[in-house]
Amino acid sequence: MRLLATLLLTTTALADPIVIRAPRIIDGRGRLLRNAAVIVDGGNIVAVDANPKRSDIDLPNATLMPGGIDTHVHLSWHFDANGKSAVGETADTETVLYAAENAYRTLLGGITTVQSLGSPADKPLRDAIARGVLPGPRILTAVEPIFDAKLTVDELRAHVAKLAQEKADVVKVFASQSIRTGGGPTITQEQMDAICSEAKKHGLRVAVHAHGPESVTRAVRAGCTSIEHGALVDQPELDLMAAQGVYYDPNTDLIFRNYFENKSRFLGTPGYTEEGFAAMEKAVPRVLEVFKKALNTKNLKIVFGTDALAGSHGRNFQELIYRVRVGGQDPMSAITSATSLAAESLGLGDRIGTIAPGYEADLIAVEGDPLKDIGVLEKVVFVMKGGRVVK
Repeated sequence: MRLLATLLLTTTALADPIVIRAPRIIDGRGRLLRNAAVIVDGGNIVAVDANPKRSDIDLPNATLMPGGIDTHVHLSWHFDANGKSAVGETADTETVLYAAENAYRTLLGGITTVQSLGSPADKPLRDAIARGVLPGPRILTAVEPIFDAKLTVDELRAHVAKLAQEKADVVKVFASQSIRTGGGPTITQEQMDAICSEAKKHGLRVAVHAHGPESVTRAVRAGCTSIEHGALVDQPELDLMAAQGVYYDPNTDLIFRNYFENKSRFLGTPGYTEEGFAAMEKAVPRVLEVFKKALNTKNLKIVFGTDALAGSHGRNFQELIYRVRVGGQDPMSAITSATSLAAESLGLGDRIGTIAPGYEADLIAVEGDPLKDIGVLEKVVFVMKGGRVVK
């Protein structure tokens, strides 16, 4: 109860309108403004003032930008009382509280929207945050992912229809094995076609866990929205995604590094063996190679997603830092991938991810200039979610 009370007290509402001034403003669409201010009223951005006469919140030596949007997290995944990895596959009270802790860490780390792929625990947490009773990022959830490759076409359609009835925001499909077991395809073309066509009928997007060429090609041909991971693809699959307008979420670094840092906590839990860790270590250079090819693929829409799980919640921007420092991505393009482009991939491109009049006031500030040193993304000094100051 003390933790809950502390969380509730950290979110501050200020009198409207609020003028927030900074020496640098990155608008989320590739534009940099200097010595300007953002004016917030009623939870929304109402103006960007190039010549502010006053400020309610002054952020000297900081860069103001849209809140980060992580398109792939697992909020319910945590380390339990014994220090071991726990996936959190139910909506029991303990799991929801762990997820709430992870959500709060994520928000303080500068991420104001996440897509959690997914757990039944996401749903009550999503709704509590949306009601304003808990501070946390905006949550979009898959609720209950599709992973059983033995389901028939009719059963898969029924599963998607059930997700729609339960107000899921997205359908998550495991179309391949884990990279720890080779990443081979598990879902047929016919099954993928059924899932995607049923999702489209209900107005739902489809995010597909797929590592290799076969699983990625099947998902893209079926009309999926995004490919998650894609660690074993090559240029033909990258070109296919680009041609079909499918978003690519490569998860290049944080997921692996967090596993290696917390190896003892994962080993011995379902799906984690010494052989699996060896496979992940082998995959790291291949993932980086694919990411570099993706950067050079014309019209490919690469979004920001971390696959954050136990141990990495709140560290989300470390993924973006790696993409720039090691992967070679341009800093402004990297920031755009985590703001307006990520918002577009979630169907929220007209609401969040951009600093412009009419957009929701999800704003963060980092100490320094991320265009010169992307590492300052870890120095979050200000967080506003929906017009309310959290940090």
